[in-house]
Amino acid sequence: MNSLLKIGLGAFAFLVVLSAFRSCSSSSYERNGYGDTYKISVQQFSAVDAASGLDLRAAAELLKKASDGEELERLLNSASEGVNNLDLDEDGAVDYIKVTEYGSGNVKGFSLTVDLAESETQEIATIEIEKSSDGRAYVETRGNQHIYGNNHYYHNSFGFTDFLLLNWLFNSNRPYYSSPWGYNSYPDYYGRYQPTSYDNYRRRTSTNTSSWTSANKSQLSTPATSPNSGKNATTIKAPLKNPTTSQKSFQARNPSKKVASGGFGRTSTTSSSSSKSTSSPTIRRTTTSSYRGGGK
Repeated sequence: MNSLLKIGLGAFAFLVVLSAFRSCSSSSYERNGYGDTYKISVQQFSAVDAASGLDLRAAAELLKKASDGEELERLLNSASEGVNNLDLDEDGAVDYIKVTEYGSGNVKGFSLTVDLAESETQEIATIEIEKSSDGRAYVETRGNQHIYGNNHYYHNSFGFTDFLLLNWLFNSNRPYYSSPWGYNSYPDYYGRYQPTSYDNYRRRTSTNTSSWTSANKSQLSTPATSPNSGKNATTIKAPLKNPTTSQKSFQARNPSKKVASGGFGRTSTTSSSSSKSTSSPTIRRTTTSSYRGGGK
């Protein structure tokens, strides 16, 4: 009997130790406004930069859903689409992306910009489409060099009749689309929303982007020139790949809280659901609740 008791006590002690170890090394989970469950890990993460807030492939995929430039802008800023997760000035709200159409002949493009102040415009990226004689549309995205680094391209091709926007885009009997919105001015349908965690954003934008190919130079025969080329905002707190001198100077005076807190949309110390809401202010939850305060 004594032997059996000792064995039982030993097994119980082993299970207690094992359970404690697993509790210390496990991760807790949260569910966000999109119904996705994402993991909050106890380990320290490195910072993720501003480029991680907009997957250029996911942005270009919206061409398939949009019928014109105005609808493309609406989709880019839709919380339900979840493509835009930019927060360049780190004010806790996703930045509104403006769309400006440009180009001529067989090459048309869209410039994506964010207004951080009345006179602070940052070009995020361009999406250009070249109409080819073989009946194909060659699509190329290019990230702004200060945000995404030098020579950051993705390209793909589609049949010219694959989606409605292509017919609209190359119809010369209409005015070009240029967003009428700007700093602290938004359309009625738009409600500002909070960024989600980086891991959650990466999961929800990874669908249907595998067909895009990365490149270090343009694949178009005659690339167009964006009217917003060279527009860079100084007041960006989010880490940049290749900041301008003025951006670097501003960030030295105004360090990114994403870096200080252990990463973009991540937390460095949490182990239970109760601690997430009280002791982990660096977790950035997604919500579809809207608010129009502040200015972006």
